Amino acid sequence: MHARPFWPVALALLTVPLSPSAPAQTRLDTVVVTATGRPAESAETPQAIEVIDPADGEPSAPPGSLFRGRPGMAVQSDGAWGENPVLRGLRKESIVVLVDGVRVNSAQPQGALASFVDLGLLERIEVVQGPSSVLYGSGAMGGAVNLITPSTRFTPEPRLSGRFGLGFGTTTAGALLLERSGPGHALVLGAAANDTDDYDSPDGRVPNTGYRSDSLLAKYAYRLSPQASLRLNLQRHAVHDVWYPGSARTGGRPGGAGLPPALGTVTIRSPEQRRELAELGVDARLGPGQLSAEVWRQDVFRQIRAFSERLGRDYVRNDVTFSTQGLRTRYVLPVGDAHILTIGAETWRMRADPERYIDNNPPFFDANRRNDPFDHGSLRSTGVFVQDEIEWGRARIVAGARFDRIDGDARSKGAAPMLQTTGLAHRDDTLSWSLGVLYPITATANAYANVGRAWRAADLRERFEDSARGDGYYHVGNPRLEPERSTSIEIGLKGSGGDVDYRISAYRTRIDDYIAGRVTGTLHPTGLPIKLTENLDEVVIRGVEGLATMPLGAFVVDASFTWLRGDNRQDDEPLAFLPPPQASVGIGQAPTRGPYWRAALRAVARQDRIGTRFTAGTENETPGFVTADALVGWRFGDFGALSDLRAELRVVNLLDRSYHEHLTEGISGEELLAPGRSASLSIRGRF
Repeated sequence: MHARPFWPVALALLTVPLSPSAPAQTRLDTVVVTATGRPAESAETPQAIEVIDPADGEPSAPPGSLFRGRPGMAVQSDGAWGENPVLRGLRKESIVVLVDGVRVNSAQPQGALASFVDLGLLERIEVVQGPSSVLYGSGAMGGAVNLITPSTRFTPEPRLSGRFGLGFGTTTAGALLLERSGPGHALVLGAAANDTDDYDSPDGRVPNTGYRSDSLLAKYAYRLSPQASLRLNLQRHAVHDVWYPGSARTGGRPGGAGLPPALGTVTIRSPEQRRELAELGVDARLGPGQLSAEVWRQDVFRQIRAFSERLGRDYVRNDVTFSTQGLRTRYVLPVGDAHILTIGAETWRMRADPERYIDNNPPFFDANRRNDPFDHGSLRSTGVFVQDEIEWGRARIVAGARFDRIDGDARSKGAAPMLQTTGLAHRDDTLSWSLGVLYPITATANAYANVGRAWRAADLRERFEDSARGDGYYHVGNPRLEPERSTSIEIGLKGSGGDVDYRISAYRTRIDDYIAGRVTGTLHPTGLPIKLTENLDEVVIRGVEGLATMPLGAFVVDASFTWLRGDNRQDDEPLAFLPPPQASVGIGQAPTRGPYWRAALRAVARQDRIGTRFTAGTENETPGFVTADALVGWRFGDFGALSDLRAELRVVNLLDRSYHEHLTEGISGEELLAPGRSASLSIRGRF
């Protein structure tokens, strides 16, 4: 079905006064930390910001699923588990994804960055759209996504509180958080787990879409004095038995180029993936300002396997740990009554040494030969920044600049006959900056504009990895890649107050030296077609997006829309793999005491602007579709020892539509279908 009839509805709803109580949206006067590096109200920040409540999603869903259908956001799916956020058409490589302010970006193609934490352990998700390199350095061209777990909080008297969540449906899931606080100590402990079955699409059961996960969280704070405190943050998240059914290729068939027919269908899978974080921080009042500093180590371990259906076993085995150590510090200094100055520095180093074994000797496929994509790869980043928040009359100005240096190197890349051991070291120096102005037109209408320059250095995979991947190509890394540099301009209007909550913005982003893989038309000695990582001269993305909520009698109506276009100026064609325009409309009751409900429609337009030259025909058009979701719940309020208890029944894809998102990975024309009609029951409580 075509989505265009919904555009007038969405646009009209954005012009009416709004209510803050819609379940799917969050008030714009929420205090956020990701946009400016310190607590600030989002309505007073000259950027597009959204705060996502984890309660908006199913307890069993990966956090990446919460970005679907929100203004300026989309999801790139590489399986039932892997759902990466896409901000304004820019994918995971061009977004900084953080957990509690620590970046989790690694260089493995399979696996979703936003899924390396359990939804049940999150307090909120803060999304800043637009260039954010001043605070977050390389990779923040599209913005920053910060997945935030509950903070440790000191209280005048000892206090014990917590929350739990249970989910039943395709997935059985549970999460428990305990918070113990007092005047000198604060502790947060959390645990979560889920067991997900294969889901059903309208065409039947989709095999290999189930998985299991478990998470542990421990945060502790100790007050050294009234002016200083120490904090410790320990996290472990593991996912087991993950398959990527969209990667399935069959030797001898279209899309299975280079795969020997004797292997049959080959699918990428991951028996285990882990993220482990240890962070130690200090917060101190130093003179007139506030100092915060952290030292951290994070390991992202992944097992990647290529499973041959005909052999009944893996014929490629790849184990890799992306180990990152980092140090960052910020000093926030009020200067008079008109300035808040933030000065900071950050350094981190990522290392990876993947071990890959491949059985490439037909017809037996039992050689177990070592074939590493690269050896001892590393990236070292160092950056310093300054940001000033200025009150100038009624206007608020945020200006900042940052200098970064990133060094990349490896002992070797590829394997014979294409082994390379020299010319792998490369250094990138870049200056980022931003300038934003917000002006309150009325008490509930704030106009803003910002312009900024951001950047992204090539990651380890893009620089050094020479290997076959699940998309049917042999990818060749390029250690001499220039960093991407973007220049963006945005204007917008946002506000909240009383029953008002809305945001609308328009933007244009030009990216120079855009990094992407080009199909070369040549073959690797393995027989696979080669996809070479290279820079495009210029890419331009422009768009308009908005959201709103409003009261309608006893109900609450919410709406959002996204429209964007991208152009590949080098090849004179549309930029490949951009999400299509979309709109959503919902109506329901706020979850006050007693019964409540919500129903929503999401309309996605046909995507017929695709890249053909650059992708060599591997991107296909996708039809438009409309989906409907529904929720009914009961909020019990105080219930025995609980301060709040609620139960919810959700039905997703109520009309059982057969569709897939445009950014779903898979052989062109055979992408993985989205889940059909499904129901889940969740129970949440606080004490």
